[in-house]
Amino acid sequence: MVKGIGGAALAAALAGSVLGSGPAAAQAPAQGAYSGNAVKIGILNDQSGLYAEFGGTGSVEAAKMAVEDMGGKVGGVPIEIVSADHQNKPDIASGIARQWYDRDGVDAIMELTTSSVALAVQGLSKEKKKITITTGAASSDLTGKACTPYGYHWAYDTHALAVGTGGALTRAGGKTWFFLTADYAFGTALENDTSAVVKANGGSVVGSVRHPLSGQDFSSFLLQAQGSKAQVIGLANAGLDTSNSIKQAAEYGITDGGQKLAALLFTLSEVHGLGIKAAQGLTLTEGWYWDLNDETRAFGQRFMKRTGRMPNMIQTGTYSAVLSYLKAVKAAGTDETDAVNAKLKALPVDDVFTHNGHVQQTGLMVHDMYLFEIKKPADSKGEWDLYKLVSTIPGKEAYATEAESGCLLVAGK
Repeated sequence: MVKGIGGAALAAALAGSVLGSGPAAAQAPAQGAYSGNAVKIGILNDQSGLYAEFGGTGSVEAAKMAVEDMGGKVGGVPIEIVSADHQNKPDIASGIARQWYDRDGVDAIMELTTSSVALAVQGLSKEKKKITITTGAASSDLTGKACTPYGYHWAYDTHALAVGTGGALTRAGGKTWFFLTADYAFGTALENDTSAVVKANGGSVVGSVRHPLSGQDFSSFLLQAQGSKAQVIGLANAGLDTSNSIKQAAEYGITDGGQKLAALLFTLSEVHGLGIKAAQGLTLTEGWYWDLNDETRAFGQRFMKRTGRMPNMIQTGTYSAVLSYLKAVKAAGTDETDAVNAKLKALPVDDVFTHNGHVQQTGLMVHDMYLFEIKKPADSKGEWDLYKLVSTIPGKEAYATEAESGCLLVAGK
């Protein structure tokens, strides 16, 4: 059984009403291996703001696909999906999460677009002894200095993006960088991780500027970047902020003047929204692409039939996270957190998202990443044929090791 909630119900949610209404939420927990009469997973993300196409309702749909692929039940118990729009606000997200845990019997929360939201909900979930699997937010701090025993990070992180795009452009000759950075936890982490990779590859950072989340006018920030004379302008932002930065950079003739834009977090959804003509030639890093092989193409077409769009790495990563959680519940024979937690860390990740994934002690799921270049319009064979694969980045190169993470869960820390 799958149930959802949109942004319109948030006020009621925070005031104390039940999300994902129905008898399962109101009844006392059943006796036995499961804590209630359904295994409940919450998809908490941005469904109406600048990251709405980044994950949004597409992630909810991907979660439903994972439930269907598990047969709708685990251990004979129905699986239920609830969802809500956190509006990119940590306080709203924490209120919804608390309600889900305390009143609605939600076992785990996933997706969590926006790093400030993910960090807040992961912290609350530690207190509540509940599992979170972040697929939408990027900050490597989630499995670094802010790691928790029950927090997981799937699909990608800022370290992997930095290694991919930052490393490739620096090695290709882009030795001086200026950052245009979203002014919150994600942007800071992405700038810091990319700066470290740039410097490790013989480059330097000549400056940076912070912009507010969900900005409309990037002119003053772009003019500072242009004036820096840096060879590469690193866009340490995401969603519509990145799209608007690229559009306005074109208006100012920045790339025509010889400077290169680095879209450090740009997914298929945003590339499609921006258009191949405006995005052509950009280099980006993703953890998944629908046209990699027959298996990914089949999943993409299945998702397309349901949504009218091809999935990006966030949405397919959410499918993988939900499926992996449910496999762990099945293997544990219970939805009890510690038992499921042990299985999540022990089981390999083997699905349409990746066939070589494994989970670190930190909660980070390590898998291969991909460096892509956006095709020229003449080379594209269809609306969603947007990427040319440049290289595969092995997971052991893309992600920080446990020892490098700064996570206090790692033995010896």
